[in-house]
Amino acid sequence: MGFSPKTARFSLYFATGDTDRDKLLSKLGKHKSGAACVYVNKLADVDLEVLKALIEQSVTFLQEKYPSNN
Repeated sequence: MGFSPKTARFSLYFATGDTDRDKLLSKLGKHKSGAACVYVNKLADVDLEVLKALIEQSVTFLQEKYPSNN
């Protein structure tokens, strides 16, 4: 998960290839999205609990796709 505050909006970067992401995006609130990016004008436009779930889901997806050998 990456985060970049821009002048006009926030850019949120998630793992690509997670097919379950769209389910949560439909509940997020006002946003635009691309292949890996989600653009939000202001945090008040989105459900912060859904955003938290998106972040957790993205981390879990990456951990499952690229397991640690530790």
